[in-house]
Amino acid sequence: MTGSIELIARAVIVADGHLLLVRTKGYTNTYLPGGHVEFGERAEAALVRELREELGVTATVGRFLGAVEHAWDDAAGAHHELNVVFTAALPGVSSPAPVPPREPHLEALWQPLDRLAEQRLLPEVFCTVVPEWIARAPQGHWTGWASTLR
Repeated sequence: MTGSIELIARAVIVADGHLLLVRTKGYTNTYLPGGHVEFGERAEAALVRELREELGVTATVGRFLGAVEHAWDDAAGAHHELNVVFTAALPGVSSPAPVPPREPHLEALWQPLDRLAEQRLLPEVFCTVVPEWIARAPQGHWTGWASTLR
C-alpha cells in the first residue's frame, strides 16, 4: 500500500463546558482546530501557527493530552494521520462568544462536551476520548492514546 502519514497538531479549547470545533463550509463534519506540522517544526509551534492562520488568534498551548491515530479511504485514496492533541487557551475568547475564522472556507462553533457526536466530530473516537482526557488531565501527567486502525 502506498501513501503517506501526516502529523497533525490539534487543540482542545474548552470554555464553560463547551469545546471549540471547526468545520469546512459545505461539509457536515467538524474537527478540532489545528493543522499539519511542517518538516522540522515543533508540534506546539505548528499549533500556534495554525490557530493564528485559521482563527486569527494567538493561542497559548498547554499540556499534551494524547494522540489519535486515524486512517480512512476515500475517492482520493488511502489516508493515515497521527493527531497530537494539546490543551490550548485563547486569551479573551470564551463560549458562547463567536470565533470568526480568518480563513473564509471555515466556520467555528462551540459544542457542549457531552454532545460532541451531534456535530460529527472526526475522527469519531474524539467524541469519547477528549472528554475523558479533559477529566483526567487535572489528576496528573496522564496522557491518552487511541487508534481507529483495525
